[in-house]
Amino acid sequence: MFLNDSLKIFSGTSNPALAGAVCKYLGIPIGGAKITRFPDGEKMIRIEDDVRGRDCFVLQSTCQPVDEHLMELLIYLDCLRRASAKRITAVVPYFGYARQDRKDEGRVPITAKLVANIIVTAGADRVLGIDLHAHQLQGFFDIPVDHLTGELVLSRYFRDKKIDKLTVVSPDVGNIKTAARYASHLGGELAIIHKRRLSGDHVKADELIGQVEDRNILMCDDIIATAGTVCSAAELVKQRGAKKVYVGATHGVFVGQALERLKAAPIDEVVATDTIPLNEDAQKLKKIKVLSADAMLGEAIKRIHRDESVSSLFGRGG
Repeated sequence: MFLNDSLKIFSGTSNPALAGAVCKYLGIPIGGAKITRFPDGEKMIRIEDDVRGRDCFVLQSTCQPVDEHLMELLIYLDCLRRASAKRITAVVPYFGYARQDRKDEGRVPITAKLVANIIVTAGADRVLGIDLHAHQLQGFFDIPVDHLTGELVLSRYFRDKKIDKLTVVSPDVGNIKTAARYASHLGGELAIIHKRRLSGDHVKADELIGQVEDRNILMCDDIIATAGTVCSAAELVKQRGAKKVYVGATHGVFVGQALERLKAAPIDEVVATDTIPLNEDAQKLKKIKVLSADAMLGEAIKRIHRDESVSSLFGRGG
């Protein structure tokens, strides 16, 4: 794949493997940069390639440690802006703080909007993200946003598995639209679970609408964080006679008791993309499989660079 020297892709420290895979897909070297620290811990970034007048992309997931990776992204953006890059795109496969997207009680922040503002202020001309938790987050940015979805990667994987007697289960009411899209893509039936949240990381699946007896189950979501919702849902469908249970997620955050819950839950396979690198404990859990988003991101970056449609990747015009 031929791309001229006007395209530069740089990597932060949050996910260098994904950045390297994207560059390999595009057939270009990763941009040269040196990331060091001052004695007091402050980060220092020096761009080692000539970026004046070039189209620059910085790939950085704002995963744990969230604040450190976010600050590193901001320094990168400022560095490229001051080095006279022609256009700067913040490629944020996993966008931290996205879940705080509304003021649902008094005296709380809307951090999704706050982070969007500071990314723009730091120098980003556009943003490329994957499953921002809520589509309306695109409107929080005052610059263009290209919003990809892990469905493109996950649907292909589960389609190739040729799962028979498939029922796609929405593990909560808020996930119904996503589950319906997977059911449409994969030709499965649809079922819905109603859950009750007992605490911040404990949920209980109460009621099930739909047929799961003697069916193979697929549950997909944008994020698996503490895994409380999906594990509770898996136990419920198993109690109702389900056969195999598959789980898919774009972002495998896996915090708190997530790995212990997934290990104990009646789930046959958990599939996540590599927007967030797995920690050592997650890598040891054999039921977790990781799919790469490198081709999807690489194709999107190529199309942005060439001023071509990105949404056509998903069969949509524009």
